[in-house]
Amino acid sequence: MSGPAYKTDGFVSYDLARWVAGLKYEDLSPGAIEKAKLFWYDSVGCALGGSQTEDAGILLGHHRAMHGDAGGDCTCLVSGYRTNPVDAAFLNSHMIRAMDYNDIYWKADPAHPSDLLGGPLAVCEMKGLSGRDLILATVVAYEIEMRLVEIGRPGVREYGWHHATLTGFAAPYAAGKALGLSEEQLVNAAGICASRTGSLGAVTAGKLTMMKNTVDPWATRMGVESALLASRGYSGPEHIFDGKEGLFHVFGHSVCGGEPCTFDGEGLVRDLPAGAGDAYRIESCGMKSFPIEALSHAPLSAMMKIVAEHSIDPDDVAEIKVEVIARAADILGDPHKYRPTSRETADHSLPYSLAVGLVDGKVTPLQFEDERVRDPALIPIIDKVKVVANEEFESRFPEFQPSRVTITLTDGTSHVRQVDVPKGDPRDPMTQAEIKVKFDALGAGVIGQDRCDALGEWIMNLDGQADLDGLFSLAVR
Repeated sequence: MSGPAYKTDGFVSYDLARWVAGLKYEDLSPGAIEKAKLFWYDSVGCALGGSQTEDAGILLGHHRAMHGDAGGDCTCLVSGYRTNPVDAAFLNSHMIRAMDYNDIYWKADPAHPSDLLGGPLAVCEMKGLSGRDLILATVVAYEIEMRLVEIGRPGVREYGWHHATLTGFAAPYAAGKALGLSEEQLVNAAGICASRTGSLGAVTAGKLTMMKNTVDPWATRMGVESALLASRGYSGPEHIFDGKEGLFHVFGHSVCGGEPCTFDGEGLVRDLPAGAGDAYRIESCGMKSFPIEALSHAPLSAMMKIVAEHSIDPDDVAEIKVEVIARAADILGDPHKYRPTSRETADHSLPYSLAVGLVDGKVTPLQFEDERVRDPALIPIIDKVKVVANEEFESRFPEFQPSRVTITLTDGTSHVRQVDVPKGDPRDPMTQAEIKVKFDALGAGVIGQDRCDALGEWIMNLDGQADLDGLFSLAVR
């Protein structure tokens, strides 16, 4: 009896490498370029706010304790700490991620492609590259990351793994593009990185910790280090995607619904964009209008619409029933989410997000300060929230994020609202003006309003910047 057949040539890592190495700025569509600038605008704003979180402070202090202030080729946003590109990529990506307020793309798996942006940023600064170089590497990051979360059957989240596992396959290509790696070097970089970046889903299950917002930036960190190693001739397995004991083989041991889990390997590289008239994945990515987990946006939007339309007083509410897809109920409505004690758990809690939104009339980063999260006055409202999985919604996800909220008042009156597409989705995108409002709210208290204005203008002219010095001069206080 013959054993299983494994690929020995034609690995998908080479298909991706050929595309990455050959892509030029002139190949990008106008829409991809504009979206790259908008995502940088959004991401830098998230980093300004994220720099003020406790975990960002701990990480910066840790790196300073390890390396001192000896300096380096790369700059950390806000603090101005100078270090090597590997650590700068990590610290900046973590600040973008820290508040769970950055972009979102959810197909078979979720993804926050901007978690990868600290990598190209560090490399471009180190090499003195232009804004166009940064845009090009950004489009590469989004294209590969977003394709990776489309191809699982089902996604890796469904059997206990975090999507940072997939970021380990995308981050080295993005960093490698900025480094100017050859096809062979890009293949090696992917093999080096993905060999050791698997992440368990425990970081987003149950009681959440600071690691929730750290695993993806850590994969980005490894992507930069892997690209740098590959540039020196270090080798990694070319079959890391689709060969023996690569991604597809290893996860093929898992079973979902009685069937082995698989990947659409051909879909990963099918119709890769190569010209200005092609569609790039970055044009299909969404942003967050609230600083909460992505699947919370539609139900929160639905509730806030009901409250605004009917002038509902929190004291008059008897129950808030929230119907969502099963994975949202599992992630956002488990028992730990009814008694959050940290920002990390609160921003992944539907009961908390809806309760604080009902009482405060808004959901901003202020609603996730420790004092507000731990306010016992919110507990009676939190306990009125009932999270229910609606099986009928499953068939419409991920094309839509159907969520239905029913608010029942103490007098027996009920109000119902369903939202299928949250604000920030590409079908209802945030405008540049709306991004500015978010950016200013996050950044004005960190670098001042005048700098926020100047920095936003600089970013939206990224394609005309000869280098990145202006970014760091404005984003460092």
